[in-house]
Amino acid sequence: MSKHPFGQEKQENWLAFVQGLDAEINPDALRLMDKLGTVSHTLHQLGAVSLADTDLSYARFRLLMRLWFCEEFEGRSELNPSEISEMQGVSRSTISSLIRDLEAKGLIERHLDKKDRRRFNISLTEDGRSRVHAYASQHFQIIIDRFSVLTPEEQTQLSDLLTKLIPH
Repeated sequence: MSKHPFGQEKQENWLAFVQGLDAEINPDALRLMDKLGTVSHTLHQLGAVSLADTDLSYARFRLLMRLWFCEEFEGRSELNPSEISEMQGVSRSTISSLIRDLEAKGLIERHLDKKDRRRFNISLTEDGRSRVHAYASQHFQIIIDRFSVLTPEEQTQLSDLLTKLIPH
């Protein structure tokens, strides 16, 4: 068993506790859930650490990346906050806060929607575009390096297995 961040004894105590609630609970499934959670948490932390020199949080970087992606691959230079909220899977209030901060840093701009002047859209500034471009490669390389312990075949197999879990 791999090293658990809370110690193996605590992990086993947790498993015993949960199984005490229902003896039919599969301990292997619980161990797997715990390991997936640990990997996910570690990747998220690495993502945040990779941005330490940028003055950007992981959430702000993701928003800039979303705008850049939509600009480059969807031909859309502007998105409204509701779209961004839905795409990022976070609340409108969270997006509003991120937008205010990124706008104050000069990385994004608000524009009134030409079709509905009660709404506004968000776009990258040149500074925002160059900032996200400068750090994207470094950010993704740090994450990719974590997966280098797996062979290409193992990466494909893991991806297939995780894809199988997603709908359930």
